[in-house]
Amino acid sequence: MNLSSSQPSITVDIVVYPGFKAMEAIGPMSVFEYANLHLQRRGKAPGYDVRIASHKTGMVRSDTLMALEATKALSPLALPDNAIIVGARHIQQALVDSAAITEWVAAVAARIPRLAALCSGAFFLAAAGVLDGKRATTHWSVADRLKAAYPAIEVDADAIFIRSDNVWTSAGVTAGIDLALALVEEDYGRDLALEVATEMVVYLKRPGGQSQFSSHLLSERTTRPNIRELQNWILDNLHERLSVSQLAQKAMMSERHFARVFQQEVGLSTQEFIEMCRFERATQLLADLDLALKTVASRACFSDEAHMRRVFMKKLGIAPKVYRERFATTGIERPSIQR
Repeated sequence: MNLSSSQPSITVDIVVYPGFKAMEAIGPMSVFEYANLHLQRRGKAPGYDVRIASHKTGMVRSDTLMALEATKALSPLALPDNAIIVGARHIQQALVDSAAITEWVAAVAARIPRLAALCSGAFFLAAAGVLDGKRATTHWSVADRLKAAYPAIEVDADAIFIRSDNVWTSAGVTAGIDLALALVEEDYGRDLALEVATEMVVYLKRPGGQSQFSSHLLSERTTRPNIRELQNWILDNLHERLSVSQLAQKAMMSERHFARVFQQEVGLSTQEFIEMCRFERATQLLADLDLALKTVASRACFSDEAHMRRVFMKKLGIAPKVYRERFATTGIERPSIQR
């Protein structure tokens, strides 16, 4: 919904409580601040009126040395256009200590145009029953806990963010920036969202369906040195036809044992991991608007452009061309990719 400068600012309450994750509050707050800045550069009024809210006003200590001042107390009588509840490291304790937030969510969820929870903040929505029957995400480290405690929720532990009706949920920490950029895009259009992303040096706006995990992160999380080394070797040799037998031989294991160990360590089969590596490389290459899609497919080590398109459709539900149109950074300066 593109809004004109004559309309009032969109109100955003960022909901915090003792022990909240500082970066999850600051990231979205910065997105909306930069959006206002870029609107003003266009000669328009600020688009967002952002406030820090909590169950009572005053200073609220985060999980770091930083504290934020809540200038607004949560009330069912003064609802924002957007409410964004941030997560906490110790979410179970936060649910007990800040039960007033859960009560507020249960009372007002149906009347707020957009209700979002970042990272483990999803537990507040879950405890209020707002996520029942809906698809939602959270930080991967607490996804199983959310699924076990609230079986009525369809938990997708892999997504960056998910929208279900008026309810939005995101993965951890920096994923809140992606969600906030998506809100800006919905409110004021793609160009403004990309200007904000570029200003914040977020070169690519990640779509909600993109995985929380990169191939490099999965490599770092592997406990077996030989599997970690093999993953790095795969990244350097995506141009080859990489079979399970070849990889097992390189890892000095039998095929059956290797396949089982790789799945346990990485959480993906070897072919799934290889496909993800090629997909990630393609998303990076698509940022270079001068590269033809056929060239992107070749340099990402897909067999052809059609193969690349099938993978994008499977992972994101959109074609590479659409991905580039929606998420590739625009502007004079953009990240260079070695040809």
